[in-house]
Amino acid sequence: MKKIGVVGITDGWSSEVLADACRKHTGFRLLIDMDKAVLDLERGTVRYNGQDLLELDALIVKKIAPQYSPDVLDRLEMLRFLELKGLPVFSKPTSIIRLIDRLSCTVTLRAGGLPMPATIITEDVDEALDAVERFGKAVFKPLYSTKARGMEVISAGESARARIEAFQQAGNAVMYLQKMLPPLEKDLGVTFLGGQYLATYARKSGGSSWNTTTNAGGKYVAVEPSPEIVALAQKAQSLFDMAFTCVDIAETADGPIVFEVSAFGGFRGLLDACGIDAADAYVKFVLESLA
Repeated sequence: MKKIGVVGITDGWSSEVLADACRKHTGFRLLIDMDKAVLDLERGTVRYNGQDLLELDALIVKKIAPQYSPDVLDRLEMLRFLELKGLPVFSKPTSIIRLIDRLSCTVTLRAGGLPMPATIITEDVDEALDAVERFGKAVFKPLYSTKARGMEVISAGESARARIEAFQQAGNAVMYLQKMLPPLEKDLGVTFLGGQYLATYARKSGGSSWNTTTNAGGKYVAVEPSPEIVALAQKAQSLFDMAFTCVDIAETADGPIVFEVSAFGGFRGLLDACGIDAADAYVKFVLESLA
């Protein structure tokens, strides 16, 4: 039987269910927390709790760290080393690296012609202030974050400059800001496995926050998207060559727009809204790919 390791977080729901799915299909279970991995370049190995990861048949990367940060890129380089040594890694570390950094993802999407909110990136407070005054209201986003963590809405007005300076001083030297959209009732998670459309769920606003994330009270619901939205998401995910991913899309008065492509996808949304066991489907896909 194949030995497939799962890179994830111990006690993280999606990581654990994916490791369980591997055991169900192969009889082998190994959940790898990257903070305990050791890259030994002299020996040419990456070890985890005594296990040489190159002895595995494949790795599935479900979660690289509890929260995104530049340090995550170094963990991905360890996985890239394994891939260069011949170990199949799902998704490819080079693909994930381009999605961890919000700016890298945005640049690729915009260069690919995908519709997105008006976006400004700058280190200059005056330029950021000018953008806020033009937009009326903007969402400032850390370059490394998930589930809207660290994001801040800043409106034009007397306090705008002080709030922009505070955001920058909080560790956001390069400021990424987008024009604030009208309140969204929901945004869509359009998921793909092996580049093929799987299903769509929505995060429906809990009504108490400007964003629809589950951290802000949003709920998962099933959605049947239009062919236009599926085609848009298909194009967006095709730019990154991911084994499993989710494209975040919002429907606006001017048509659908893309927010981002996920580095790891949403197992919980698919299960709660659509009744789809993404972990089981993912392991089957990996086994078919290895065969």
